[in-house]
Amino acid sequence: MKLTEFSAWETIMICQHFESYILNHIDEENALLSALSRDAHVKLLRPRMISGHLQGRILKMFCRMIRPRRILEIGTYTAYATLCMAEGLTDDALIHSIEINDEMEPFIRPFLEQSPDKDKIKIHWGDACDIVPTLNEVFDMVFIDADKRDYCAHYDLVFPYVRPGGMILADNTLWDGKITEEVINHSDRRTQGIADFNEKIKNDRRIEKVILPIRDGLTVIYKPI
Repeated sequence: MKLTEFSAWETIMICQHFESYILNHIDEENALLSALSRDAHVKLLRPRMISGHLQGRILKMFCRMIRPRRILEIGTYTAYATLCMAEGLTDDALIHSIEINDEMEPFIRPFLEQSPDKDKIKIHWGDACDIVPTLNEVFDMVFIDADKRDYCAHYDLVFPYVRPGGMILADNTLWDGKITEEVINHSDRRTQGIADFNEKIKNDRRIEKVILPIRDGLTVIYKPI
């Protein structure tokens, strides 16, 4: 039977079955990340926004393979992804992570302070458009996971600061499947923002790109040398 012949409920159950299998056969979350995830689900309104176990291990693996010395993250949220990337970095590397919502600081701070990788992380509070030009850095890797309405603007913002041979990762680019619907509700600005971003990346001849269908979609962009 083809996957398209399953009901929506059956498809969800199949996906959950595979996800459970995958999570049981990859590296575990460390205790700090597990506690962070647990607290996020208890204390935050949108805990699903955290990168989570699978994507966190993938981000760490990217850092192991690429060995970036400078990472830019736009959208810290709980710092789950930040901590995962920091795990995979060498001691001389640094993540500049930007979060516009300073109300997240009381949640984030205790986990950063407990992390053995805290010296690899610098949090900036404010608008990325104001902060990025002041950092005076060239980045080996950028992770975009902020307001979906601003993805195109953030991509244009960071592109000049990515070194040739560097990478940009963009999260949530499948957006619960909404971007595959024939008619996008244009009043839904977040879905429209992701749809516009995906088209922009598709048509950008300066780069190589692929969308990985993990979690909510992860776009991997390579800036050629």
